[in-house]
Amino acid sequence: MEGATFGTFILKKMPSAKIAVLYQNDDYGKDYLTGLKAGLGADATAKIVAEAPYELSYPTVDSEILKLKASGADTLIYFTTPKFAAQGIKKANELNWKPVQILASPVNSIQGVLTPAGLENVQGAYTTQFAKQASDPAWAEDAEVKDYVAFMKKWAPNDSPNDFIALSGYINAQAIAKGLQRCGNNLTRENLLAQATGFNKERVGMLLPGIELTNSKDNYAPYRSLRMAVFEKTSWKLLDE
Repeated sequence: MEGATFGTFILKKMPSAKIAVLYQNDDYGKDYLTGLKAGLGADATAKIVAEAPYELSYPTVDSEILKLKASGADTLIYFTTPKFAAQGIKKANELNWKPVQILASPVNSIQGVLTPAGLENVQGAYTTQFAKQASDPAWAEDAEVKDYVAFMKKWAPNDSPNDFIALSGYINAQAIAKGLQRCGNNLTRENLLAQATGFNKERVGMLLPGIELTNSKDNYAPYRSLRMAVFEKTSWKLLDE
């Protein structure tokens, strides 16, 4: 869904984009790439001018960035893990390559990726978001963010509240709790499955405004939409829908 969101965003906002994709050579990266092509539709083959897969065992992705730059692309998408996203951003800057950069949500951490890569190197980059970011100054006084940070300090003091996995776990656990509560005293497997696949526009703490949980027995995926954001100065700014 996130890859497709990027594709439709590019068609709408950057219709003449020439796209290069750096992706992890496994199901994680390939699924993102499949979604991107679905979002681009019939334009996918023409718009994606270069693809560069890499293996987790690679020490760097320098050669992949060189290849992608040589393609003449003006838009670079990262379907990677944090280490390789930071490397790619820094290498592109070293090459004086200034494409529009689009980062998958697992690599949009300000503390974990963007700061090590150099905030000056990601100005104007895009990403998708479904959750509030504890490290984003824009949410510093938000009640849900304060509750989340306090929860992490109490229950997982050795983990950073800015970590994407910690945040995902916090949101997922709330959804699980909702499913269990809806079961009442009928805690059978069948009823839990029924309740957990019957969410209808429900919220849990740390979801962005406009993001809700909706699923069904025919489609377990709880998210139907994501919000696009642009990086400005030191934080992500949500774009108007």
